[in-house]
Amino acid sequence: MAETVALSYVLANWPVIHAVFLAVDVYTVLFVLGMHAAALTRPHVLAEGVLRVRQAAHVDIRVPVAQIASIRRETLFSHEKKDDELNLAIGSQTSLTLELAEPVNTPRFLGTARLVRVIRLHADDPKYLYDAVTRARTSSPRERR
Repeated sequence: MAETVALSYVLANWPVIHAVFLAVDVYTVLFVLGMHAAALTRPHVLAEGVLRVRQAAHVDIRVPVAQIASIRRETLFSHEKKDDELNLAIGSQTSLTLELAEPVNTPRFLGTARLVRVIRLHADDPKYLYDAVTRARTSSPRERR
């Protein structure tokens, strides 16, 4: 906000450039608000034997419950980058760790494939998600329908 006021003062003598920078600033504010709203409105979802691990508008991974070898509740604040792990931290924190029996594809920014065996994620209520995934893993396939 302060940079908008300062830039308006500096560019007061050039109205066209001022208008362009004002438009870019408004777009940036709307973009940040949109990313924040996406993070709040796109939680992880467990339905029909599939856990959808989501983060904001750019991550939506479908993990079949049958592929989850183990799930742990563990709060981690630091994450080492490894090729076969995906860390979806919120505020540098994850609260659940999924270990997969088979790797799942987690596309990168431009769509290139990336196979991961471990997914760490943050959930607002990790106990509830842990319990739901555990129930889904232990129920029979007929009960999941």
